[in-house]
Amino acid sequence: MNRAKSKALFERAQQVIVGGVNSPARAFRAVGGDPPFIVQAKGARVTDADGNDYIDFVGSWGPAILGHTHPEVVAAVQRTMSEGLSFGAPTELEIELAEVIVKALPSIELLRLVSSGTEATMSAIRVARGFTGRELLVKFEGCYHGHADHLLVKAGSGAATFGEPDSGGVPAGTARTTLTLPYNDLAALEALFAAQGSEIATVIVEPVVGNMGCVPPARGFLERILQLCHDHGAVSIFDEVMTGFRLARGCAQGRFGLKPDLTTLGKVVGGGMPLAAYGGRRDIMSVIAPLGPVYQAGTLSGNPAAVQAGLTTLSLLDDELYDKLETLGGKLEEGLVAALADTGVTGCVQRVGSMITLFFAEGPVRNFADSAATDSDRFAAFHRSLLDGGVYWPPSKFEAAFLSGAHTDDDIEETVAVARAGLGKLS
Repeated sequence: MNRAKSKALFERAQQVIVGGVNSPARAFRAVGGDPPFIVQAKGARVTDADGNDYIDFVGSWGPAILGHTHPEVVAAVQRTMSEGLSFGAPTELEIELAEVIVKALPSIELLRLVSSGTEATMSAIRVARGFTGRELLVKFEGCYHGHADHLLVKAGSGAATFGEPDSGGVPAGTARTTLTLPYNDLAALEALFAAQGSEIATVIVEPVVGNMGCVPPARGFLERILQLCHDHGAVSIFDEVMTGFRLARGCAQGRFGLKPDLTTLGKVVGGGMPLAAYGGRRDIMSVIAPLGPVYQAGTLSGNPAAVQAGLTTLSLLDDELYDKLETLGGKLEEGLVAALADTGVTGCVQRVGSMITLFFAEGPVRNFADSAATDSDRFAAFHRSLLDGGVYWPPSKFEAAFLSGAHTDDDIEETVAVARAGLGKLS
C-alpha cells in the first residue's frame, strides 16, 4: 500500500511539531513505520492523504461511537457555529447537556463542563482533596487519567508505550502524594487502606481499563473500592472518560450497577469535539468556586459548538445502538479467537461491549504487568499487516480498539479475514 504522501507529510511535520505529532501514540513508534495522515472520515472508514481507505477501529480514540461525521451531529454543530464559536458566557445548551448527563447517571447531582479528559480528572482530584482536606491519591498501575503531574506515575497509554511510565518533569514531591497499586489486586488495596486509610483523599480508577488494552475489573474489585472509600472517608472517582456512554447509556457504572462519589467523562460525551465533564455528589461538588474554596476555571469550558456535538450525540444513543455494538463486538471477538486458534498463534481476545483488544499472550490479562509482558514484536508485525490490509487499528498494544454504530457485518468479516492473514504470517 502506497503511503508516500503521508511519509512526506510526517517528515515535514517533524520539522515544526514535536515528534511530528500532537499526541505521542500517533507517532507509530511502538509499531514501526510512518503514520498515515488522515484527510477524511465518514462512517466506519477513514481515508489517508494517499487515498487509501481503512476500516477504522481507532474512532478518534473512542469518541466516534456513532461513526464519523454523523449527518445529524454535523448539521447541529453547523447551525450552532453560525451563531458564534465561543462566548465565554453561560448558554442554555450547557444546561441541556448537564441535564441529560444527570438524568443518565444517578451518581451525578452537580457537574462542571471542561475541555479535556485530563482537565476533568485533574479537577476531580483537586475537588476530592479539597473536600477531604487530605493529600494522598491512590491510582492503579496502567490506568491512564491524563497528563497532570500527579497522575504520571506508572501511567498507561502513550507513556507506557515508550517504556517510561514515570514522566520527566514531574517533581518528586508531587509524585510522593500518588500511591500506585496493581489493578485488580484487592489484597494490596485493603492493606493500603488498613495502613493509611485516614490519609487517603481519593481513589481514582478506570472501571474498565482501556489504556493497557481492554482489561475488565475482577469480580468485587470496583465494589470494594467504593466500600473502602466510604468506610475511611475518602472520595471514590470513576474515570469514565473512555467508558462513559460507550459501554452503556448509564456508562460503566450503570452497566455494573455502581455509584461512585465522583465521575469524569470525555470522548463520547463531546461527540468528537473538545469537551469533557466531571461531577458527583452535591456536597462534594459544592466545594468548587464560586460555591466553595476549590478553584477551577476555563475560558472555553462549555464551548457551544462542542456542547451541541455532545448533546446531539447523546440524543442518538439508544438501546438499538448498544445492542448493535454488543452484537458486532461479539462477532469480532469470535472471529479473532477463531483466527488465533486456526493459525496456532498464542493470543487472547478481551472485550467489554464495544471495546476490544487482541493480546499476544495466553491470558487472561488482568493488570499492567500482564499487559506489558505480552509480545510487542508480534503486535507490531500484526499491526503492520492490518494497516496494509486496510484496517486502521490502534498503533499500540496498550490501547483498546473501538467499534461504532457505523460498522457493518461486512466490515467485521473483512477485518477478521485481514487479521487471519496477518496472524498466518506470524505462525
